[in-house]
Amino acid sequence: MSNPSWQPVPWPGQQGHQPSMLAAHADRERAVDVLRAGFAEGRLQQSEYERRIERAYQARTVGELTTLVADLPQGPAPQQQFQQQMMGVPQTFLPPPPPATNGKAIGALVCGVGTIFSGGVSSIPAVILGHMARKEIRERGETGDGMAVAGLVLGWLFVAFWSLIIVVAVVSAGSQ
Repeated sequence: MSNPSWQPVPWPGQQGHQPSMLAAHADRERAVDVLRAGFAEGRLQQSEYERRIERAYQARTVGELTTLVADLPQGPAPQQQFQQQMMGVPQTFLPPPPPATNGKAIGALVCGVGTIFSGGVSSIPAVILGHMARKEIRERGETGDGMAVAGLVLGWLFVAFWSLIIVVAVVSAGSQ
């Protein structure tokens, strides 16, 4: 009756669950979510969708749920599972890792926004960090140029504002 070559396979996203394992309410709800998405995307007809939903709520094992959703996309795989699937794939065929965000660009943006609350005290660090970040971003191919530019703009605006205040104060003091 049983096939000795049959090996239980984990359900995607269900590390450690075997198809013969009893299904929990959460397992059923995940399967129903996959079915709903498949129906919403037009992959299932109304009658097929209703029949599968009914079977999902009646399923006793993870294996039964797996057969209900096996022909549908299961959504994004967790990063760890994706890496395990990519084992054995040459590095040449893997997508490149996303570039890192430059830390100085983040600092420039924080200092630039901080000028509003600090009365301009953090405007000089925003300008310095913004220029350093833009240089590093060009050299290293990092992301965060928008944050660096925003920090620069906010920093320079407050530098110009305080420069104007000082010029007006000096001119008005000299004319008295």
